Amino acid sequence: MNNPKIKIRQTDLLSDNWYLLNKVTYDYQKEDNTIETHIREVYDRGNGAGILLYNSTQKTVILTRQFRLPSYLNGNASGMMIEVCAGLLDKDHPEQCIIRETEEETGYRLSTVHKVFETYMSPGSVTEILYLFVGEYDASMKVNNGGGVDTEQENIEVLEYHFDEAFAMIENGEIKDAKTIMLLQYAKINNLV
Repeated sequence: MNNPKIKIRQTDLLSDNWYLLNKVTYDYQKEDNTIETHIREVYDRGNGAGILLYNSTQKTVILTRQFRLPSYLNGNASGMMIEVCAGLLDKDHPEQCIIRETEEETGYRLSTVHKVFETYMSPGSVTEILYLFVGEYDASMKVNNGGGVDTEQENIEVLEYHFDEAFAMIENGEIKDAKTIMLLQYAKINNLV
């Protein structure tokens, strides 16, 4: 933290039940050199990684479906979300994380992945950086049924779609997850499938 216009005055822990929720009081120096004091809540859940699995020969992609409580509480009637495979880094390097998560969630064992970009998904309140990848898969890489880790209560359904069908799901509203939309658009722009 090296911005001379920002001075953190106080950080108060509000919750450490699931992840960390802090109330941060800081001074912000405006362009006219006046100082404003701001108070914000900041949610720190760690950093994560996500991957779009694609098969350039079959023109397919692997996605997942699982229940997401926040989306349910905000009007998603079923609470189910279609997404790319993703997970928290848990102190791993992003590539190691996404290779592990891919096998746990989808059942495909990858040896290589390609990082496409990093993004803050909600920088106004969440500290998380997402490292986003693409990786090619084929049937020979399937080592189990996926579905996630039982102890993490994930209950993940593995889905395989023709790329054009998955891409159309953005427009028709079946896919509303930002990381998934970005990676599908990346695949389209770069002619991966």
